[in-house]
Amino acid sequence: MPHPMTMAPAQGQPLLHRALSGIAMLERIPNGFIALVARLSIAGVFWQSGQTKLDGWRVSENAIYLFENEYRLPLLSPWLAAHMAAFAEHLFPVLLVLGLASRLSALALLGMTLVIEIFVYPDAWPTHGTWAACLLVVIARGPGLFSLDHLIAQRLERNGASTGRTA
Repeated sequence: MPHPMTMAPAQGQPLLHRALSGIAMLERIPNGFIALVARLSIAGVFWQSGQTKLDGWRVSENAIYLFENEYRLPLLSPWLAAHMAAFAEHLFPVLLVLGLASRLSALALLGMTLVIEIFVYPDAWPTHGTWAACLLVVIARGPGLFSLDHLIAQRLERNGASTGRTA
């Protein structure tokens, strides 16, 4: 059976034809653009969260207080958890913006998202689901054309081809 997009519009079905044409146009949105939007938007969310944990160049007393009294993560001291979160919420967003170690960075932030959802704010699943969707785009499809990861992969491919090696 032919794909619906290749079939000529039936007589009296201009709305269906327009809808199918619109879908075909949307399917042409480049993955590189989608990945860039996902990387930049989720990086902004985590960077802003990391900024709330700092007082100058150090983790704030307020952040440690929140980890002691509101977040209450199991297995980690509040001091260590606050420092780890502040570090991760600055490092991984920067890497995502640059598109460097993108899948690893997205995986780390997805892990943080799951911890937040399970242990801290279990009723915030709509927000955390949105974060997870952005992160899963990067994990599953990669950071896209506009990334250092892409440039590194291109260089490695060229070097492998010039030396006669295959991956």
